[in-house]
Amino acid sequence: MSEISAEDVVVAAASAAGWRRAGIAGAAIGVIAAGAAAGVAVERLTVGRGMRKRARLALDATGPYGSLRGLPGRATADDGTELYYEIDEVEPGGGTGTGGTPPGSAAGPRRRRLFGRKAPAPVTVVFSHGYCLSQDSWHFQRAALRGIVRTVHWDQRSHGRSERGRAQAQGVHVGIDQLGSDLKAVIDAAAPEGPVVLVGHSMGGMTIMAFADQYPALMRDRVAAVAFVGTSSGRLGEVNFGLPVAGVNAVRRVLPGVLKALGSQAELVERGRRATADLFAGLIKRYSFGSRDVDPAVERFAERLIESTPIDVVAEFYPAFAEHDKSNALPLFRDVPVLVLAGDKDLVTPSSHSEAIADELPEAELVIVPDAGHLVMLEHPETVTDRLADLLVRAGAVPESSEARG
Repeated sequence: MSEISAEDVVVAAASAAGWRRAGIAGAAIGVIAAGAAAGVAVERLTVGRGMRKRARLALDATGPYGSLRGLPGRATADDGTELYYEIDEVEPGGGTGTGGTPPGSAAGPRRRRLFGRKAPAPVTVVFSHGYCLSQDSWHFQRAALRGIVRTVHWDQRSHGRSERGRAQAQGVHVGIDQLGSDLKAVIDAAAPEGPVVLVGHSMGGMTIMAFADQYPALMRDRVAAVAFVGTSSGRLGEVNFGLPVAGVNAVRRVLPGVLKALGSQAELVERGRRATADLFAGLIKRYSFGSRDVDPAVERFAERLIESTPIDVVAEFYPAFAEHDKSNALPLFRDVPVLVLAGDKDLVTPSSHSEAIADELPEAELVIVPDAGHLVMLEHPETVTDRLADLLVRAGAVPESSEARG
């Protein structure tokens, strides 16, 4: 087994003259986004590249992950960016509706009326995904909750099916506050009335904090519960990604320049990233998962999610995390049920960051999942779904007798 250190990868990227080295850097930086920094032990070197490629293609063809779809809609952010979302409705009788027209349209489904009055709006659970992922990263939880509760899954700007951030295309710096504003636009469009439960993973959790910070009255009046999964309220610049001090220092020293170079050579880097798919897969496995027995189809699903994020998007988002600090917003969550959950082997947002959030929210339920990495909702879906179901019961979103389908 050959080992490539963070310093080797990033320094090589900074001084690279050829596209292949740039591609290796692109792979490394791409995985920083959803579960990486730079160092990784590259496994399976004895297996031929062609065989691995055929295996990936086979998994892509047979894996069901990310295949769930709902009623599509689009919200408009304050800079005009179109944000894509999908709704899974709960129809009378417990079925899940995925057809019809978006909420608010004249042809929308009729609501039952009680004594001549419109029935109360249902609770809506809004899922916000992490950096370099998409709404499909919640595949298992979405499958379990279909038909039980109304859910909204959305793609953050420049991710998934959402439009590339218009402000960012014009060179405007993207920050976590912008994402909080985006979440407000999605709620206005997809859940304009009734209580909401906010669920966020990694960057999605930070998005929820920014939302509460900017719209405290809306937070107070409509948010029934919150789940923070593998996220942080700040001090992400101190994360060492499981690397020795020398490696971390090397990454921090050259990373700004590498990111700037990669973002300006997106097409070149994407070709290199495809050419270094094996390294990319190894990085994802190390920084996304904590256990060794992850379903290969789930591993490949995570690869596909991260691969779909263009390197220039990775580059323009990354600086926002060093600036992120929403510790002062945490008291806004003290009056609602809160779940704080993380993997004990998360190298990207270590569980100590979740513990720090829970310290500020003494009534919150803190769950540290053993043998789990950053993508805990894919690695241990039953645990995440069970704890989320309990939160929904506590919030009154679903009756206690309801059973989520794992």
